[in-house]
Amino acid sequence: MSEKLKITLIGNPNTGKSSLFNALTGLNQRIANFPGITVEKTTGYFQLPNKQEVQLTDMPGTYSLYPKSKDEAVPFEVLTDPHHPHYPHLVIFVADSANLKRNLVLLTQLIDLRLPVILVLNMIDQSVAQGIDVDIEGLKDFLGIPIIPTNARKKKGIQELLEVIQKGVDVSSGTFISTDKPSPIPLETLKEELHLCNAYQALLSLQQSIVHAGSKKDTFKRTIDELKADYNFDSGTWQREDLLYRYKKVNELLKIYVHQRNEPAFKRRQEKLDAVLTHKVGGYLIFFAILFVIFQAVFSWAEYPMHLIETSVSWLQHWSHAHLPQGILNELFADGILSGLGGVLVFIPQIAFLFFFIGMMEDTGYLARVAFLMDKLMRGFGLNGKSVIPLISGTACAVPAILATRNIEQKKSRLITILVTPLMSCSARLPVYILLIGLIIPEQYVFGFLSMRGLALMGMYLLGFLSAIGSAWIFKVFMNIKEKQYFILELPVYRSPNWNNVWITVFKKVKTFVFEAGKIIVAISIILWFLASFGPPGKFREINAKYDSISKTHTLTESQVSSAMRSEKLQNSYAGVLGHVIEPAIKPLGYDWKIGIAIITSFAAREVYVGTMATLYGIEGDEPDISKLKGSMRNAHFDNSTEKVYGVPTVVSLLIFYAFALQCMSTVAVTYRETASWKWTLLQFTFMGVLAYVASFIAFHVLK
Repeated sequence: MSEKLKITLIGNPNTGKSSLFNALTGLNQRIANFPGITVEKTTGYFQLPNKQEVQLTDMPGTYSLYPKSKDEAVPFEVLTDPHHPHYPHLVIFVADSANLKRNLVLLTQLIDLRLPVILVLNMIDQSVAQGIDVDIEGLKDFLGIPIIPTNARKKKGIQELLEVIQKGVDVSSGTFISTDKPSPIPLETLKEELHLCNAYQALLSLQQSIVHAGSKKDTFKRTIDELKADYNFDSGTWQREDLLYRYKKVNELLKIYVHQRNEPAFKRRQEKLDAVLTHKVGGYLIFFAILFVIFQAVFSWAEYPMHLIETSVSWLQHWSHAHLPQGILNELFADGILSGLGGVLVFIPQIAFLFFFIGMMEDTGYLARVAFLMDKLMRGFGLNGKSVIPLISGTACAVPAILATRNIEQKKSRLITILVTPLMSCSARLPVYILLIGLIIPEQYVFGFLSMRGLALMGMYLLGFLSAIGSAWIFKVFMNIKEKQYFILELPVYRSPNWNNVWITVFKKVKTFVFEAGKIIVAISIILWFLASFGPPGKFREINAKYDSISKTHTLTESQVSSAMRSEKLQNSYAGVLGHVIEPAIKPLGYDWKIGIAIITSFAAREVYVGTMATLYGIEGDEPDISKLKGSMRNAHFDNSTEKVYGVPTVVSLLIFYAFALQCMSTVAVTYRETASWKWTLLQFTFMGVLAYVASFIAFHVLK
């Protein structure tokens, strides 16, 4: 079989590039990072009519080959380096047929790189609706490349595109390199000095000081530096002149081949919608009303499949214990591996529902308006408008919220958003909040309808938001990332959502979480199972012998003996030993060793705190009886003391600790997945841990 045909899909943002990619590849896609960097690439596969295999790589959206971010640097590095593993046999350039002035500048650069290019005029139906006539045949003859009009959302023009790809595409004989003034360096000389394929490729390499994969790094860099010095080459000046020249040529083309008939009703409707949805007051109200609906739906709709997943995993665990051969392997499978898988799979409904709504808002064009609306407010904290969705998503779960930061182009803003999003109070904290608030806040109502406990719970969410914003400001001040903080956003036209795009987006996000973060989560779950299931040699044998004797000589029920034995085993497990070891460190916060164990086990998931307390205090049943648990906790005393553990100072301290501390291995895994750096992952973990400790310490001693 012949070698796969490698095709690169490139275009400006909001040109329907993803729709075309999905139309060609469907679900036959793989997501990974480009080698050596954290920028994500999506590669899809499809067959031509003659059964030729095609590998299609979707490049991050970019406006030109003068990159301003890490995402935009990827197309430059791939398309200017013939030695790059993703260097294509063919480029498909996707343009918004209603906005060719902005789109065609990048196309002229691709033509000058001597790449075989197909121009896809996408969303052709919208240009017709806007009264725009494009002379496709005339433009095709001038550019010397195939031009295919498409509506990728409806899969129109796809068959024609496949036929052109199969036939083969020649390199255009045209050129757009500036010839009306002398080049800063003789182009042929430059090409020979850098040992590259063509003049414009060499000029761009010089302008960006990029060292290509097929070059000797030191020699190539030295040659570039010498050429810049010899010819007094200024990169910024050349870039401005080059882009101005290209815009001039594009304007000349548009005057000849593109005509606007009149201002259509379509455009007036768009402007009326923008006037409402981006209004300085009404826009915020509409946005928060939409968010209210979304998160109500996420919480309510996700509850049923999440419960089904939890029930299924629990049934499988019970079945494993009952039917598989007893022993350590059974316990590892049931309590370690299945427990870890349950911790991964249970997030799928929330991730799916959240990205369903985000995908729908993005596909309709509304998400871009939200970012535009919120940018000014968020900029003062080192964030930008696109940080809003991840932060609010964090109230459901930090895992999908961090995945949603991929829409943020600026490295600094995206990184700060990732670092502070886990401070937003997520649904996993709810069981802890409800249990602890119920210990100290009476079930009373203010003004007859406002619950005291409800107000306290709202206060915890407000605390999370304020701490996230405040922490973002701290990171903004101290983070040493040299990058201009700009916010450039094109507002796409409003359109009905493409459900195929939305479902593929949901599928890709879920798949990424399960197969990337899931591996780390399961591994950590197995470690936690080991710590909680084993103890120092001989200790568990003593406990077994003790309770064998008790069961024979006392009138306790089998369930009571089993519950007491589980509690003592947990106390004496490696996790219990760790609880006693860290007790001196957590005692200043008002905690005892039992709370220490709960803090350790909570790293599997915060809600594990409730189950750990139920085990430690001997509450029976698969589902802890919260009323009995509260009673036991209220009566708990410090060892060898009459002082109660769960007084107001300790409970408030514990609430603050759980609000701030990063006790979620899923979040740790996803942060590492998204930053590809243990430095930022450990910084996030340490910062939140120190913040939790200091704030809890202050709260305890102020209230004591």
